[in-house]
Amino acid sequence: MLFTVMMNRNQDFQRLYRSGAFCSLGSAVLYAMPNGRSENRLGITAGKKVGNAVKRNRAKRIIREAYRAAEGEMPIGLDIVVVARPGLPEQNAAALTETMRKRGLRHLSGVSSGAVPCQSQPKKRGGRKAGSTQGNGQKGKA
Repeated sequence: MLFTVMMNRNQDFQRLYRSGAFCSLGSAVLYAMPNGRSENRLGITAGKKVGNAVKRNRAKRIIREAYRAAEGEMPIGLDIVVVARPGLPEQNAAALTETMRKRGLRHLSGVSSGAVPCQSQPKKRGGRKAGSTQGNGQKGKA
């Protein structure tokens, strides 16, 4: 890869998940955030929902190939994480490459120029607890 190094530290992945701008590529999700460097950093993940080890490795190969094909047109200075979704291993590599060139490059250009903002704060976790009450303090009564 020309202007890219691989990202492999867990805290870098977590930072992008929490505060990076994301975009759906159909069978994958693309997270991006400026990194202030003269190179891109790429991380690829494929969880167990994608399938067994053979399917996860195939998904990662497809993502790498799609990235390589679109890399020459990408802006430089971004951290990028691509997360495989379950349907990716059965998909043709050309389909993800086409989506990466259309939707992915538009998203990455927007993140690089500042048109697509990254989240300034981490997402809040939690919400209502199970069994919590609304308003009158009684469950299920009208």
